[in-house]
Amino acid sequence: MSKTILMAASVFLAAAVAIGAFGAHGLKAHLSTEMLTVYKTGVEYHFYHALGLLLVGVLAVTMPNVYLKWSAIFLSAGIILFSGSLYALAISGIKGLGAITPIGGLSFIAGWIFLFIAVWKNA
Repeated sequence: MSKTILMAASVFLAAAVAIGAFGAHGLKAHLSTEMLTVYKTGVEYHFYHALGLLLVGVLAVTMPNVYLKWSAIFLSAGIILFSGSLYALAISGIKGLGAITPIGGLSFIAGWIFLFIAVWKNA
């Protein structure tokens, strides 16, 4: 389990760098200031939660349990839903995509709660 989580974190972190660079260099001239801010928010949350996923993977090495697995699943889903919807909204301008973003936010919250439970149950 820890190997899978660590590999997923690595892929998400590499993607965050690439997506951030694409936004900074490839989209800057094509997006409004507002949409560029939306895109940057997606990149920031992508990075924060991919680093959190890395932490979950490291913890899974020393205290493997099902709650860490669920933490990883929800953090991953949050990155895809929250950041992905912001990327799509910024690039396409389709405002309806913003309706997906809160689902990603709830996934982030669930991921952190499962991390709390994992540590609590292991103590």
